[in-house]
Amino acid sequence: MRDLKAVLFDKDGTLVDFDRTWGPSAGYVMRTLAAGNAAALARLEAISEYLPDEERFLPSSPLVAGSSAHYGPLWAQTLARPADDDFLHLIDRLFREAGLIHLTPIGAPDQVLQRLHQGGLKLAIVTNDAESNARTQAEALGLMPYLEAIHGYDSGFGSKPDPGMVSAFAKSLALDPHAMAVVGDTEHDFTAARSAGARFILVRTGPAPVEHLYSEADLVVDSIADLPAHLLGA
Repeated sequence: MRDLKAVLFDKDGTLVDFDRTWGPSAGYVMRTLAAGNAAALARLEAISEYLPDEERFLPSSPLVAGSSAHYGPLWAQTLARPADDDFLHLIDRLFREAGLIHLTPIGAPDQVLQRLHQGGLKLAIVTNDAESNARTQAEALGLMPYLEAIHGYDSGFGSKPDPGMVSAFAKSLALDPHAMAVVGDTEHDFTAARSAGARFILVRTGPAPVEHLYSEADLVVDSIADLPAHLLGA
């Protein structure tokens, strides 16, 4: 895959440890929204498939790959609140604050992205997190100098598994989508890549089972640390 021109990274489960970052963060966000109502908190945890004693989600949780636009209405219904933009923005803000406190990278993503950038590849993040949250975390991890763009679910290009974020990046750089690869840990990442005509690199660092994608991916690696060797020969 050394003919690639660009690499687009999913964030959670790819660059950021999903369970260590979002497990404790989600507990804080749900407790804050429940505002002391134990029954409401229990309902939020149940529909989110969240294990509070372990501070982690089940692999089938809608929060593993979805955005607040997907699970937010369920939370609003549970809390008897309007599922409006104000509520979704509140969820995103609470997750941004807590996610920064608990932010745990997978390995050394700054070093990996630096090597790929020095190798001439254009890099971006495409995530179902809010763009502002992704930017805050990318800055904290030292990734911003290597990124051409960060697209979140609210950036105007839709959310994964739709291909909008991937297609928008290809268009912005006038690249053939097949000259790009999406690196991710979920079927949403795979579908977004394929629907846009891009290649797909599967990383085995996410919280959900991915064995069914092994035969579909163009490359399967243990983590992003393996990418420079495969993409640059470095």
